[in-house]
Amino acid sequence: MHTTRLPLMLGASLIALGALPALAEEIIALDEITVSANLEETGIDKSGSSVVVITEDDLQKTADTRVTDYLARLPGVSLRGNGPIGTTTAIVLRGAPVQYVPVLVDGIDVTDPAGDKTDFDFATLTTGDISRIEVLKGSQSALYGSHAVGGVINITTKRASAIGTEQQAAVEYGSYATKTGSYSWATKSDRAELAFTLSHMSTEGFSAKDENDGNFEADGFRANRLSFFGQYELDTGALIGLNGFIEDSRGHFDDFAGDTPASAGNDFTDRRNIGLRAFTQFSTGAVDHKLDLTHFRSNRVSTSDTSWPAGATYFNGTRDKLAYQGATDLGAQARLVFGADTEREKVKGGGAAWMTGAFAELGWAPSDRIDVTATVRQDHHSRFGDFTSGRLAAVYRAREDLLFRAALGNGFRAPSLYELYGPYGDPSLQPEESLSAEIGVEKRWGDLATLRATAFYLEAEDLIFYLEAEDLIGFNGTSTICGQPFGCYAQVPGQSRRSGLELEGTYTLSDRVELGAAYTYTDSSTSVGWAGVARHDVTLFATAALTDALSGTVSVQNVADRPDGLADYTLANATLSYDFGTGHEAYLRVENLFDEEYQTVKGYGTSDRALYVGLRASF
Repeated sequence: MHTTRLPLMLGASLIALGALPALAEEIIALDEITVSANLEETGIDKSGSSVVVITEDDLQKTADTRVTDYLARLPGVSLRGNGPIGTTTAIVLRGAPVQYVPVLVDGIDVTDPAGDKTDFDFATLTTGDISRIEVLKGSQSALYGSHAVGGVINITTKRASAIGTEQQAAVEYGSYATKTGSYSWATKSDRAELAFTLSHMSTEGFSAKDENDGNFEADGFRANRLSFFGQYELDTGALIGLNGFIEDSRGHFDDFAGDTPASAGNDFTDRRNIGLRAFTQFSTGAVDHKLDLTHFRSNRVSTSDTSWPAGATYFNGTRDKLAYQGATDLGAQARLVFGADTEREKVKGGGAAWMTGAFAELGWAPSDRIDVTATVRQDHHSRFGDFTSGRLAAVYRAREDLLFRAALGNGFRAPSLYELYGPYGDPSLQPEESLSAEIGVEKRWGDLATLRATAFYLEAEDLIFYLEAEDLIGFNGTSTICGQPFGCYAQVPGQSRRSGLELEGTYTLSDRVELGAAYTYTDSSTSVGWAGVARHDVTLFATAALTDALSGTVSVQNVADRPDGLADYTLANATLSYDFGTGHEAYLRVENLFDEEYQTVKGYGTSDRALYVGLRASF
């Protein structure tokens, strides 16, 4: 699709970057924050792609339990939830639905191989064992292969922040009889690191189908999760490590029929997810090496008594991946990263697929103001053959307080095994192809204020989505597209495009008060088959230290001009925290402060005003 257009656009981007005027001021030290925006970690001020970094401190200020509640307030991020925690929950990144946004936890790809679109369901993801989240935006297929069309979310679990031993404990109780608790233990020495986190959550929840439509049954959720991380440096200087997690949960939901006296409590999903990663890092001469072996297993049983088919439906999938990466310096201004990986996805009773890829990335700094990264990747899919993806990203630091970013890349998404071989699948489906671009500017006024503006564009062809029976061409009891009487996955010809603008800024009103705002404009006028996204999404927030011990945060989000007949809404949340000064802290969180009635997915409910109290301790 884009094989001829991509090199031309990459070349044009390089010419445009080189044409930027050179300024004489000395570039001061870059921000120390590192991000995974390239094949090797890089300073955030050296990344040409947009990256949002969420720290543990950020999460603790708002005390959000669900990760999606925090993400939904970021520019370019939309939330689609089918009810309370434990029910199907998805994010949309710059208009790209969840199947285009891989999620990695400590280097393990946790997207569900048995899912209908090999996506990640945010239903069970809480903040209990998370220390850092990176949201990388734009097409990243050159870095991560298939599916990384809209961006990538990298999650890091809790670890020791310094030499020594650290422990953290937290408990929370609140509305809907919600109880959460977590305990983390982490230790670090000059050569070794070890960390464990155990977390639990249970809630009675509320009706997944909107209670205003006559639904009455509360849909509860419970989950237990254990995560661990360990690494050790050998006498040779090589690093070896092992990390992973195991999570068990049960979440109730409402099927299409909604609540009836006969179906109360009979619709639920049991999940067990297991992830493991073994890794090593070492050097031989001028070359640095990394080797990763990962395994992910998702076992999911969905039980319903009224939806079709009734009874228990099993979704069991595995993903195994072996990846090698090498890196070497090419002089003082350039570094080459290269490697290869092979991956197998398998679904019990639903087939298997192999993906093998080779990649190379050249990082070049022609001056102390400019960083350019060019990445190319060749993938071979066992069913669909070869695909070449590329990405060019560049950043120009015009001054210490002013920088410009630009990125351009193409991507693809191979049909999932469910879309190919599931009960509504079509083996003749072909991969979707895409192209994305962004250009942005960031301005800083010392520690007083920041302002970021990013324009983005995404186009995709031959999208795959589920067509209901009444939508099928020539439907007369049996589809002429796939021969299914109820509907099926189909490839819809044509091009879908989304574009928009993200604005984000902060302002330090005083040494105790910080204000901020985020706004996203999304134009979906030419999109076909993608989930609807609001045209306007704005969030205002404030963080204040009311006294030396008492602090608070408040956010107000307005989502307007929504698709599918959904009403606009304004959602407010607030958190008040008290620091006892001995590593102990108490907080009060209020969600949906004004008790707004709204939906993120048509027909499904959201929380009323809810209150939660919690205690945190570090020792």
